[in-house]
Amino acid sequence: MDIRLEKLHRWLEKILDVSEYELKPASADASFRRYFRLFIDSQTLIVMDAPPDRESLLAFTDIAKKFFDLGLNVPEIIDLDHEQGFMLLSDLGNARYLDKLTPQTVDRLYGDALGALVVLQAGTQSEPDFLPDYDKKLLIQEMHLFTDWYLVHELGVKISDKQQQVFNSTFAKLANNALAQPQVWVHRDYHSRNLMATNKHNPGILDFQDAVRGAVTYDLVSLLRDCYVSWPREQVLDWVEGYHRLAQESGIPVCDSAEQFQVWFDRMGVQRHLKAVGIFSRLCHRDGKKTYLDDIPRTMKYIWQVCQHDSELGQLTSVLADLGVTE
Repeated sequence: MDIRLEKLHRWLEKILDVSEYELKPASADASFRRYFRLFIDSQTLIVMDAPPDRESLLAFTDIAKKFFDLGLNVPEIIDLDHEQGFMLLSDLGNARYLDKLTPQTVDRLYGDALGALVVLQAGTQSEPDFLPDYDKKLLIQEMHLFTDWYLVHELGVKISDKQQQVFNSTFAKLANNALAQPQVWVHRDYHSRNLMATNKHNPGILDFQDAVRGAVTYDLVSLLRDCYVSWPREQVLDWVEGYHRLAQESGIPVCDSAEQFQVWFDRMGVQRHLKAVGIFSRLCHRDGKKTYLDDIPRTMKYIWQVCQHDSELGQLTSVLADLGVTE
C-alpha cells in the first residue's frame, strides 16, 4: 500500500474541495521526488510528492519565485504543504526537449534555451548572494562519486594510492577551473529532461531546486554536452562560440577570449560528467534505478574526447586505461 499516495489524495480532496479528479504518474527524477499529472475540469495540473525526511520544498519555492520574477517559464506554485511535502503546480506540458530534439529542430530549441540561460545568468546581478556558492569542497566531493560509485561499485576495480593521487590532483585542477570562471546563477541540471518544449515562452524549465552560484559555463555544458543526447563535436563548438558572443552582448561576465572560454567549457564538462557517471552508478546500486547505466557510455565518451584534446588532463585517461576503463 502506498501510504504517501493515500495522504496525497486526502490533501488534494481538501484543497480542491472535490473528489472527482484523475491522477496519473507524470515523471520521476534522480531524487526521491515524484510527480503526478492531475486532470480536473478540463485542465491539468502537476502534483509534486517530496517526502519531507528526504527532500525540502523550501529551496524549490524560493527559487521558483525568483526565477518566475525574472520572466523565466517555470511552474507557478498554486498550493503547498511543507509539513507533508506536497505541492500543486501549473503544468508546463509533457513535451520534453529530449523527445523533440532532432537535427531539424535542435537549432531553434537550443536557441530558445540559450536565450533563457542568458536571462537566468543575468539575474545574478539583482541578488548575487541569493544562491549558495558552488564551492571547491562540493565540486571535489561530486567527482569522488566517480571513483567511489563507478570505479569501485560498478566496475569493481581497486585503486592504488598512486592512482588515487592522480585522481585527487585532477579533481583539484577541475575544481580550480570552475572557481576561476565568473560566478553566476546556475540551474545545475539544465538539460533535455528538464526543459519542456512549449508553444509560448519556450522553454519551460523544471527541476531547479538545487540551483547554486557557480561557473558561467556549467549550465552551458549541461545543455550542449547533455548526458541523454549528443551532437557532433564541431556543432557543439559552434554553439559554444555563439553563446560566448551572446553572453558578451548581454552583459554576462565572460572573458574576452573565445579560446579561454572554450577551455573553461571543456574542463567544466569533465567535472560535470565525472559526477554524472558516479550518480548514475549510485542510482543503480543504491536506489535500484538500473536504467541510468545506459547513459554512462555517452557520458564517458565526453570525458575521453576532452582529455584527448587537453594535455593537462592526460594523466586522467592514462590512469583510467591502466584500470581497464576504455572509451
